[in-house]
Amino acid sequence: MLTRQRSGDRPQTSDQGPHRQLTQRSSAAVWGELVARVFALDGVQEGHSQVSPASSRAVFLTDLEQERAPGTNLAPGRRLEPVHLHGVADTSVHLVLPHARGEELVALGWAEAHQYEDFGTEYMVYGPRDAAEVEAVLSAVEESIAFAREA
Repeated sequence: MLTRQRSGDRPQTSDQGPHRQLTQRSSAAVWGELVARVFALDGVQEGHSQVSPASSRAVFLTDLEQERAPGTNLAPGRRLEPVHLHGVADTSVHLVLPHARGEELVALGWAEAHQYEDFGTEYMVYGPRDAAEVEAVLSAVEESIAFAREA
């Protein structure tokens, strides 16, 4: 579970849709490592995001296609998509977490509330800048997947 403070200033993010990260993006190598690690997790399947630009990759669950609660899905009413990873020109991750946990990640400097949130569970997690941050962001992704499964 991610509990350490993110170093440095927060990156700049867009104030108009789509919600994206504008500075401090991951290098292609670091981003590629995160993407590979996410899609190597047990029980996940890569797909096209139902709600994000075409360069985004959805994380679908192989054991659960329907949301248990709308706040666990970035695409409410559609196939369960608890996480999507934006392309290398952005490198942020959108995911769902219980509101209190998401706010902890905001306070630790890793995330911000999604600008188009519907349920108070949608967050942008900033792209990792190095290998240690890959681990941190991967941990947040794993939390989101667990939240979607357990809700």
